[in-house]
Amino acid sequence: MTKISLSIIILSYNVKQKLLDCLASIPKHPDWEVLVVDNASTDGSDKLAHITSKTNIGFAAGNNLGIRRTKGEYILLLNSDTIVYSKTIETVLEYMQTHPDVGVATCRVELPDGTLDYSCHRKFPDPVGSFLHLIGLKQISSYTNQKIPNSIHEIDALTGAFALIRREAGEQVNWLDEDYFFNGEDIDFCYKLKEAGWKVMYIPNVKITHHKLSSVKSSPASRKRWVTDSTNAMRIFYSKHLSQKYPFFVNWTVYLGIWLLRVARLLTSNL
Repeated sequence: MTKISLSIIILSYNVKQKLLDCLASIPKHPDWEVLVVDNASTDGSDKLAHITSKTNIGFAAGNNLGIRRTKGEYILLLNSDTIVYSKTIETVLEYMQTHPDVGVATCRVELPDGTLDYSCHRKFPDPVGSFLHLIGLKQISSYTNQKIPNSIHEIDALTGAFALIRREAGEQVNWLDEDYFFNGEDIDFCYKLKEAGWKVMYIPNVKITHHKLSSVKSSPASRKRWVTDSTNAMRIFYSKHLSQKYPFFVNWTVYLGIWLLRVARLLTSNL
């Protein structure tokens, strides 16, 4: 019986054609397995799934559902709206196999226009960075495309669109926190890994294309859910990991800013 070295989990929600394109872009390997988890799609993409949920249980819970069925020593979380290029998975996997102190790694993640999806190369939030983000100056507190070295290096956090995880590391931190529905769980996961002594690595010499937020754009209800979940994720992360480090007046200022951002997004989004 062939030993499974890599399990690829693709969580899908109402992006049937993009899911088909994603599956077609993944190289075939005898010791890899691909598991599609469907989050209660209504566009027929559930027919392509190996695992289906009766309701949309979110990104963290949906991926955890798939992880429980995997056999690989390594787990790749791959968004259904991505395209994988030649040698991308193989390169990141080989790096993981030769660097036992790495808990999770990612590649360069590009948007369809070729620009960097900044979510693949992030710093952990803090009150100053959160404030700058809220007033529209997030580039000051985050790495920008121009400042990112074009070489392999350690980062704070990556995106769940492409996250290649060592099973040992994932099990140690109990995988993705299901308190997050959509957004924030990838930063939370990296934060827990760092606290446990694992490295998070960025490997820019290989890439994927990410048609970002395709599931969110599938319906007005999905767009409205994204607005609420994205700001809820900020509140949850801050409460779990940062609030204990700052006085109450700083915390309440941050929570107020998050609430104001949610209101602003609801007012300006095309829902």
